[in-house]
Amino acid sequence: MKSKILALSKNEEFKSLLKKKKISNKYVTIFFGIIGNKDEKKLNISFVAKKKIGNAVNRNKIKRRLRNIMNDACKETSLNLKYSYLVIAKPTMLNNEFKKIKETLFQEFNKIKK
Repeated sequence: MKSKILALSKNEEFKSLLKKKKISNKYVTIFFGIIGNKDEKKLNISFVAKKKIGNAVNRNKIKRRLRNIMNDACKETSLNLKYSYLVIAKPTMLNNEFKKIKETLFQEFNKIKK
């Protein structure tokens, strides 16, 4: 199922997600929860790379990788569209292979789905 991906836009959405459930691994921390007035047909997700990770080039590389992984996840697995997601990247993402990161994130999103 191909769904349109929307980013979180309001500060209140970020703050409310940070108070909800979280799951973490060595590459990312994923905050997820139900936010009111959300369209159930669209995937509501945002990616954050903090300045500690590196310069703008490195941060944008990480966000590009995460967007690509989520596009594949929308096609291959059925994500829970009731939830909104906030994905915060960790510095270990820079030095690892894309394939390993993708497999790990797929496992995390399958845990959330259950």
